[in-house]
Amino acid sequence: MIRRMPLQLAAALMLSLTLLPAAHAAETPTSLAGVKVVTAEEAKKLQDGGAPLIDTRVAAEYAEKTIKGAKSVPYKEKSAKAVDFDASQDQFDLSKLPGDKAAPLVFFCNAGECWKSYKASIQAKKAGYSKIHWLRGGMPEWVAKGLATQ
Repeated sequence: MIRRMPLQLAAALMLSLTLLPAAHAAETPTSLAGVKVVTAEEAKKLQDGGAPLIDTRVAAEYAEKTIKGAKSVPYKEKSAKAVDFDASQDQFDLSKLPGDKAAPLVFFCNAGECWKSYKASIQAKKAGYSKIHWLRGGMPEWVAKGLATQ
């Protein structure tokens, strides 16, 4: 029995390692057609110029910590974290975005494997917004740069 224990443990470890990539979501693309990817500093300049920063994370994350002055418009995601996601599975209230579709706006979430701001950017583009900016580095980049949060 004692000899089998290491073998069973090794088998369980091997199985978990083979399943790990499937459970690990892909990172968002580095670019998005028709959308300008911006750094935290560029997003701050846009905000200083009047562009709203839209936090697409869930309400609890927004309440815990967000970019100072950001507006919460959660992207409720049920679709795959993939470029070819099915937006009909998701919910995003475009009516909470500014009415002026020619004005700049910036979407963000938690970066990396968080696809909410990527998907929100696509939804806004399809709805006719023309000056969409995507803070791909999201909250982690903003905080790392020491920019204001609330």
